Amino acid sequence: MKHTRGRVLDVTSLADLDRRLASGVRSLAGWRVLGLDLTGRGDALLRCSLAQSLFLGCTFADGEDDAVRRAGGIVLHEIPGIPVDPYRSRLYSPTDLYDTEDYVDSLDARAYAWSRRPATPEDSLAKALHDHHVDAALAEWVDGRRLVGVMGGHAVERGSEAYDDAARLGHALGARLTVATGGGPGAMEAANLGAFVPGDLDAALAAVARVPSFRPDIGAWARVALDEVASTSDGRESLGIPTWHYGHEPPNPFATAIAKFFRNAPREAVLLEVCDAGIVFLPGAGGTVQEVFQEACENYYADESSVAPMVLVGRRHWTEELPVWPLLQSLARGRAMEGHLHLVDTVDEVVALLSRPDGG
Repeated sequence: MKHTRGRVLDVTSLADLDRRLASGVRSLAGWRVLGLDLTGRGDALLRCSLAQSLFLGCTFADGEDDAVRRAGGIVLHEIPGIPVDPYRSRLYSPTDLYDTEDYVDSLDARAYAWSRRPATPEDSLAKALHDHHVDAALAEWVDGRRLVGVMGGHAVERGSEAYDDAARLGHALGARLTVATGGGPGAMEAANLGAFVPGDLDAALAAVARVPSFRPDIGAWARVALDEVASTSDGRESLGIPTWHYGHEPPNPFATAIAKFFRNAPREAVLLEVCDAGIVFLPGAGGTVQEVFQEACENYYADESSVAPMVLVGRRHWTEELPVWPLLQSLARGRAMEGHLHLVDTVDEVVALLSRPDGG
C-alpha cells in the first residue's frame, strides 16, 4: 500500500516565492511555504487566492498573519524550545543528525533527550507535526523506486560473521533495488553499508570493524562510518527508518536518506509498507519478531497482487530458537501469501528468490 496525496508545492526560499508570485500566479492552493521571512510580502500574497495554502514556521509583519488566515490560508508559527524543525520538507541525511564532532551535542542526541522529557502540549504538537512532515517527505522519496526491506537485530556487532553476511546481502540486493532498513545499528547498519558501497565491500567491512559496537561510545562508532562514507565515491542510495522511541540505538550513517520518527507505531507501519519488492528477515529478537507478524498480518488479508514476499533467513533460528516459522506456515495455508513465504539459510538463496521474475 502506498500513500497518495494531492499536488503539494513546497516553497523554501524567498527567491522561489518571488519568482512564482511575479509569474502572475492567482491561487496558492496546495502550496506549503516553509520557514520564510514574509515581512513585506503580505500585499503580494493577499492578491492571490489563499484557500488550501499552508504557511509553516514563517514570519509575518504585524497583523499580516491574521489577514492571511482570514483569506483562507493556514498559518502555523514556529514552536519555541524544540531541537527539530517540525515542518521539514525533506528526509534527514547522516550529517544532518551527526552535525557536531561530539555526539552528545548532535541533533540526534538533543532530539532524543528532548523526546524523553515530560511532554508539554507544545512538545506533543511539535512531534506530531514533525512525524507528519517526515512521512510526507518519505512518500515523495520512495515514489518511483522499488524497495526491498532488510530487518534484523540491532545487537549484531561489526566484524562478526552475521554482520558481514547482512552486508553482503545488502550489497547484492542494492545492485538492482533500493534497500530499506530500520535505520539502526547491527544488521540494519550492515545492510545499509552493503547497499551503499559499490565496490570493495571487504575493505569497508574491515574499516568499520575497528569500532565493533556503538557501546560505550556512539561518537567513535559513528565517526568510523562517516569517514567511510566520505571516502566512498559513487555510493549507492538506501533508506533508513529509525525512531527516537529507541533513541539509545543510534541511526547508522550508511543510509543516504533517513526518515526518523518520534512515534514508533507509525514508523513500524510505514517501514513495512514501503517495501514493495519484499522483506528479508534476518535473525533477530523482539523487534524483528514484531515486524515478521506485522507484515504477515498485512499479507494475510491482501489479495494476490498486493502480497509482498517474506524471506526468513536462518532455519535453526526461526524453527528452534524463536519458532515462528510453523505458525507462519499455518497462517499462510490456503491464502494468497502461501507461495510468497520462504525459509532459507544463505544470502545467495535470498538473492536468487528476489531475483525471480515473479519477485519471490
